[in-house]
Amino acid sequence: MPLGYQGNYQRVRAYFWEKQLSPGSVTARPPSPRAVTGWILRRPENLTETEHLRLKAVLVHCPELDALTGHVRSFGQMLTERQGERLPQWLDAVRRDNLPGLHTLAAGIDRNRDAVIAGLTLPWSSGVVEGHVNRIKMLKRQILGRAGFHLLRKRVLLYS
Repeated sequence: MPLGYQGNYQRVRAYFWEKQLSPGSVTARPPSPRAVTGWILRRPENLTETEHLRLKAVLVHCPELDALTGHVRSFGQMLTERQGERLPQWLDAVRRDNLPGLHTLAAGIDRNRDAVIAGLTLPWSSGVVEGHVNRIKMLKRQILGRAGFHLLRKRVLLYS
C-alpha cells in the first residue's frame, strides 16, 4: 500500500486558495501602541469592558508591559492622591524590574528627590507662575525681531 496523497496538485491548490479567501481565517488586528498606551494611562474604572479585555490580552503576552502598567498606575495614584511618602518604595520597585525606560525616569527623580516628594505631598502649586512664564514667552515669540525690549515690557505690563 503506497503512502501519500492520491489527489492532484490542482485540488491541493484549490483547497488552500479557498482557505485563504474564507472570512473565518482573518484574525483581529493587534491594537496600536497609542491605544495600549491610552489604556495603561487611564484609570481602570474608566475603561470600557472591551478595552479592559483587550488590555488584559496584551498584558498576558508581554510580562514587561504588565510590570510597566503596575508601576505607571502606582505612580499615577501617588500623583492624584498626594502620597509622596511612597516615592522611595516606588523607586526601589522600579529598580528591581528590568525596565530601562523607567530606570532613566527613576534616576531623574532621584536627582531631585526632595523636590519631587514635596511636589507630591504639599498642597502648593507653581502652576500660576508657570502660566505667567508661558504667557511671557508667547508674547516674546510674537514680537521677536520686530520690536525691542521696551515694546515687550509694555505688552507684558498691559496684559498683567
